[in-house]
Amino acid sequence: MLIAFASGGALAPPALAANAINPESLNELIRAESGGKYRDFYESRAYKPLWLTKGTVGPSANQLLTLIASSRADALDPSDYDIDELRDLIRQARTGDRRKLAQAEVELSQAFVRYVTDTRDTEKVGMTYLDKSVKPRKRRTDTVLRAASLAPSFESYVTKMGWMSPHYVRHRAMMTKALKAGSSAETLRRLRLNLERARILPSAFTHHIVVDSVTGRLWYYQAGNQKGTMKVVVGKAESPTPMYAGVVQYAVLKPYWNVPVDLVQKLIAPKVLAGKSLSSLGYEALSDWGENPRKLRPSEIDWKAVQAGRQEVRVRQLPGPKNAMGRVKFMFPNETGIFLHDTPERGLFAKPMRHFSNGCVRLEDADGLGRWLLGAPLSKATRPDEAVQLSAPVPIYLTYFTATETKNGVSFLRDVYQRDFTGSR
Repeated sequence: MLIAFASGGALAPPALAANAINPESLNELIRAESGGKYRDFYESRAYKPLWLTKGTVGPSANQLLTLIASSRADALDPSDYDIDELRDLIRQARTGDRRKLAQAEVELSQAFVRYVTDTRDTEKVGMTYLDKSVKPRKRRTDTVLRAASLAPSFESYVTKMGWMSPHYVRHRAMMTKALKAGSSAETLRRLRLNLERARILPSAFTHHIVVDSVTGRLWYYQAGNQKGTMKVVVGKAESPTPMYAGVVQYAVLKPYWNVPVDLVQKLIAPKVLAGKSLSSLGYEALSDWGENPRKLRPSEIDWKAVQAGRQEVRVRQLPGPKNAMGRVKFMFPNETGIFLHDTPERGLFAKPMRHFSNGCVRLEDADGLGRWLLGAPLSKATRPDEAVQLSAPVPIYLTYFTATETKNGVSFLRDVYQRDFTGSR
């Protein structure tokens, strides 16, 4: 029998009758071939095959072979996966031999688990994990297979690498092109760094948010799909937005804005000394940074000392249309006070590069993100700084992607924080 080959060395199945095998006998053979965690997975589905369709090895096997054959783009070695032996087994299985079909079914699952596990094996790339729940960990065999089997389309899941972030898939495509084009060692190094940053991210099947501090963009994902995206304003070069992986836990409606001490010194103190009252500017001064501070009287503040840097005072902006936080902020606990928030400064979103903040992330569409996070439109707060808990915490990843695809191949955007060369800061 002649076996046709698809492009890239993948095997194309011959036409076999759908009733060429006895499903019950095949399931028994799969039971006999499987063992350990693989037996657990197949037993949970009554030994129904994952890779076999219409009496032969299905097209998803071709897709897996193609991915493995090109796995140098994942910084892996294709020779580690015994791809020639797997091709040979698939060829034998496509003759209709039931035992070979069962062997191919189980060995394809084994190769798939190994490849998925390897592609999810992350390196240290400057990410700070704020919560242990978002730190990458090795996946169990049955978990890998069960996630694949529950996808709406198994074939699409394999083809599109559904276990990886869409950002990883995009960077992998760039790496594939760069390798084929014989790009320079420096280009490949920077691409690999970007790929490793993307490798940390979860798949679109995980409910999560991604913020890229290079392009000033935010995405959010759920149930295998991108649910929304928007422009964001991120930190200036001198006050970079950090690389954080954390968990959004609650929203704050009608927020105050605690003004950084340096801005109180440089911006507010001169206005007060020029004759403006703090209240007319929309601010109030407080005794300390605790939860129940006392409001200070004007006579208690030496504004000349504040301007000179000899005295520090806590100043916060009152809620309202001019408040720098806008209507809402979304909180994920961290020691540096970084969070997502609304903003009245809408003009900055028209800028091609949006590095203007002191490190926090300003949202183009805070209402839209709020509806997604809370499952309902943002309500009106009954009091300032009203906290609203999310029904379930949502992971968030603040990352940094400098690589971009162009008509001529791969290019790099301005490395605003110099992380491609000096590491994370």
